[in-house]
Amino acid sequence: MEEYKKTLKLAAYLLEYPSEAWWQDFDAYRAAAAEIETKQAREILEELFDYAQELGSKAYEEQYVRSFEFSPNTNLYLTTQDRTDFGKQASEMHVYKQLFLKNGFDTQNELPDYLPALLELAAALPEEKAAEVFRTMKDKLKLLRDRFIEAKLAYAFLLDVVLMQAERWEGDAA
Repeated sequence: MEEYKKTLKLAAYLLEYPSEAWWQDFDAYRAAAAEIETKQAREILEELFDYAQELGSKAYEEQYVRSFEFSPNTNLYLTTQDRTDFGKQASEMHVYKQLFLKNGFDTQNELPDYLPALLELAAALPEEKAAEVFRTMKDKLKLLRDRFIEAKLAYAFLLDVVLMQAERWEGDAA
């Protein structure tokens, strides 16, 4: 599997709700993080896995819920980052939905602006199409990263890893 695909799948996993199934897959995903060749990305991923393990399932779940489900500024639904224009939000939601459909996928259990779902989509695509997904969400990712920093969430480092990949694609396109 290509490096960007592994990295994006790991990022998506770390941003998903830590259910019982999530914890059952934890060791396999953690082992996959150790295989990432890019040193900075590997270290950040491994540190986030360490963080989750050190907190334990109950505390990690509580922290996850506080960070993403109870905070309108740091939730993982990208169209809610600008809640002042609901027409714009609906239009952006449509764009995300079309990204899935155009690439032969659909979101069954999540809204199409859910960041882990978008990362999974990008991980399933060839680089050129994955880069297109990132061009669509890059500004929202940067805003979310800034909000993670303001909220002192370790996930800001995870978004750094994701944004590093987007910057690589931009550099390749230049």
